[in-house]
Amino acid sequence: MTSVSSILPRIFHWVFLALALIFVVAAWVVGFVMLVNPHMPPGAHLGPAEIHLAGQQGTLLLRSTGRDSDFLGTAFGGNVSVAVEKAGGLLELFKRYALPLIFLDMIFLVALFELLRRLFRNVGRGESFTRGTIRLVQGVGGLLILFSFVLSFGEGLFFYNLFAYLAQHAVITISGTAVHFPAPHREIFLRADGFPFGSPMFFSGLLVLALSEVFRQGLALKDENALTI
Repeated sequence: MTSVSSILPRIFHWVFLALALIFVVAAWVVGFVMLVNPHMPPGAHLGPAEIHLAGQQGTLLLRSTGRDSDFLGTAFGGNVSVAVEKAGGLLELFKRYALPLIFLDMIFLVALFELLRRLFRNVGRGESFTRGTIRLVQGVGGLLILFSFVLSFGEGLFFYNLFAYLAQHAVITISGTAVHFPAPHREIFLRADGFPFGSPMFFSGLLVLALSEVFRQGLALKDENALTI
């Protein structure tokens, strides 16, 4: 049991190191795409391509409309379709709001895995109950809480603008009846206010901080007992 316990921290140390390096590369790729800023070619055309949704056949089509393109998706034997005018605007919206959010996700994961790598490095050295290790645990908790706010605001902003774009350019047709997206309102995007009180990441951060405080007080009691002896 002792040998297994001593090996596991080393395994976790190298696993988190590998994960941190992977997401460093991923963040570099996303950052490169942001700098390159790719654009949809004028009059882009694709399809129709066949898809299967819920066991039913459908199609996807990107058709040229002058200098832009329209998107058309059908499903359930053509009974349901989604048409989006000026589909090139969706790509611009994605680049403006989604790519920066994905880049921040990558940076967050790099920082999280690096903290966990250092944490298990200390555990492997037998330094589980030290001030340095407790600071690392506090760092993990603080990072989770901080990023839960960033993610809440970023996702809310992205989905609000996506919904606003679809409300202007998209039409859903169900059995021949056209349905338009309603006008977006801030109150239906609660996460756009930046408060992630329903996020599991937020509560995980609180739990980690609470545990770090328990460890901190345990270390303080240990130091007091050592001084008393």
